[in-house]
Amino acid sequence: MLAFVAAMCFVIAFVIHATGTSTEAVFSTTSLMLVGLALLAVHSGGVGSGWSSRRRGRRR
Repeated sequence: MLAFVAAMCFVIAFVIHATGTSTEAVFSTTSLMLVGLALLAVHSGGVGSGWSSRRRGRRR
């Protein structure tokens, strides 16, 4: 899930950069790309990757 959010941050940053839209400092292309990279790092660390395949307890 976090990888999809990161991809959307990259798309928004690309559109802002490609169109030359001037934005405030908070939503600059660099800050959006850094947020996307942080989200990808968290996703690679295993956070937000979904359910675990291990089940607790014995299977009947």
